Amino acid sequence: MFRILKYLFFLSFLGFIALIAYAYLAPFFGADFAPAPTEIRTPVVLDAN
Repeated sequence: MFRILKYLFFLSFLGFIALIAYAYLAPFFGADFAPAPTEIRTPVVLDAN
């Protein structure tokens, strides 16, 4: 039982490290994580007399 938990922890740790490496290295290989820029206009009504 302990062996399974140890392997599960090890694999989750490797997955976490791989996710961090992907987040930092992917822009060098052409992946773009930035959202498409769009302009949003929302009217604001001020309640001032």
